[in-house]
Amino acid sequence: MYEDWQFSRTQRAFSSSGEWLKRFHLDSLLLTGIGLLMLYGLFVLYSAAGENVRLWQGQIVRFVLALGIMVILAQVPPQWIRRVSPALYVIGVGLLVLVAVLGDIGKGAQRWLDLGFIRFQPSELMKLAVPLTCAWWLHERPIPPSVRDLGILLLIIGVPAGLIAEQPDLGTAILVSAAGVFVVLLGGLPWRIIATSTGLLAMAVPVGWHFMHDYQRQRVMTLLDPMQDPLGAGYHIIQSQIAIGSGGVFGKGWTNGSQAQLEFLPERSTDFIFAVVGEELGLLGQALLLILYACVIGRALFMALDARDTFGRLAGGSIALTFAVYVVVNAGMVSGILPVVGVPLPLFSYGGTSAVTLLAGFGILLSIYSHRKLVR
Repeated sequence: MYEDWQFSRTQRAFSSSGEWLKRFHLDSLLLTGIGLLMLYGLFVLYSAAGENVRLWQGQIVRFVLALGIMVILAQVPPQWIRRVSPALYVIGVGLLVLVAVLGDIGKGAQRWLDLGFIRFQPSELMKLAVPLTCAWWLHERPIPPSVRDLGILLLIIGVPAGLIAEQPDLGTAILVSAAGVFVVLLGGLPWRIIATSTGLLAMAVPVGWHFMHDYQRQRVMTLLDPMQDPLGAGYHIIQSQIAIGSGGVFGKGWTNGSQAQLEFLPERSTDFIFAVVGEELGLLGQALLLILYACVIGRALFMALDARDTFGRLAGGSIALTFAVYVVVNAGMVSGILPVVGVPLPLFSYGGTSAVTLLAGFGILLSIYSHRKLVR
């Protein structure tokens, strides 16, 4: 009798929590994946930051703020998000132009606007504005897009990407471009156009090399042979590979990584935190992290696929795939497979800007998914 009462009580608790999530347009599976990623990230960050409690607490505050923004955006109807997307894009491009003229310079790059009470990077706004505007453009147009529509979409993507690359911020320019290109690809772009575009892009590589900054060229050369400058440009990659390799399968143990704790590994709490996972928690720790990412990305793609209209499917799919690009680029960069471009490990690296942007995107995805049945 008592056991039946306990089971009934537990069942009611789960039911009420499910109703609470539905009331606020939240998805339990996506939230569980995001929550586990954040908790894992905080666990590793405490060690990566040298057991700096203040930095660790600051990350918790940033996560709470980002989650709050996600919940707020989940309540906004997707029709309203679609209508404001072009205005958001125009504002973002205008801010990027202001950065080029009046922006603050830090570490050799002009990426920030200082408004006195806040200092921020307008390029972060474009990670959402570009895919949303591309999806808005295709919403009531034939799919796959016509040649004219493709030209307009490339202009929508190219203008902010070019302004961001000029700052210079190649990593963010790649993410913004990828977010827009995913919308175009999900819109049913024919394979012949994809093949032709790929060929043209390959032919444009020598031209792009000419316009790259010296430090960007050095990063590419360092990727090919990091030992040519082991104490300079190749130092990051070499130390990262040593950290990952020395961790083996099971790792050296939490807070026991020599490369991280003795500060041989640069940017160990931000861009290179994946190397800390490999050194202290080993291959198993990295595999667990990648499985969590795969679950979040898979759930996000399923939610986008179940959207009710073209805008929802294209915008939601782009948000999910852009999140995947973060993971692939950072893991490849830390492992020495890709050049170092300054892309953080999503919901894991220290910092609040990328967390706010990513969870704002997931908030839009939750809005799209939760409102899908209202018209049906």
